[in-house]
Amino acid sequence: MPQIIFLPNADLCPEGAVVEAEKGESVLDVALRNDIGVEHACEKVCACTTCHMIIREGFDSIKEGDELEEDMLDKAWGLEPESRLGCQALVGDEDLVVEIPKYTVNMVSETH
Repeated sequence: MPQIIFLPNADLCPEGAVVEAEKGESVLDVALRNDIGVEHACEKVCACTTCHMIIREGFDSIKEGDELEEDMLDKAWGLEPESRLGCQALVGDEDLVVEIPKYTVNMVSETH
C-alpha cells in the first residue's frame, strides 16, 4: 500500500504527516481522511485551484493531468512543474511526497 508523506504546513499539518493511501484514491481524499483540511471549494470537480499541491517525489507515478486540470492550474498561486490539483491526482503504485502550498486562490471566499 503506497504512503503519502505530507510535508509540514504551518496551518494544515504543522508536524507533517505520513499516511497510508489506496491506489486510485485522490491525494485530496487521502489528506481529508487524515484530518488535513485542504480547501476544496469546488467540491472536487476540477473547477478551482484551492486543492493545489506540489508532488515533490513520485510525480511520474501519477497519471498525467488532462487539459481541464492544466487550464485550472494556470490560475494557481505558486505554480511549479510538479503542481497538481489534489482532487485530480490519483495515487499510483509509488509513495508520494506532497507539499501543500502556503497560499491558495479561493475565488469563492474572496468574493464574499
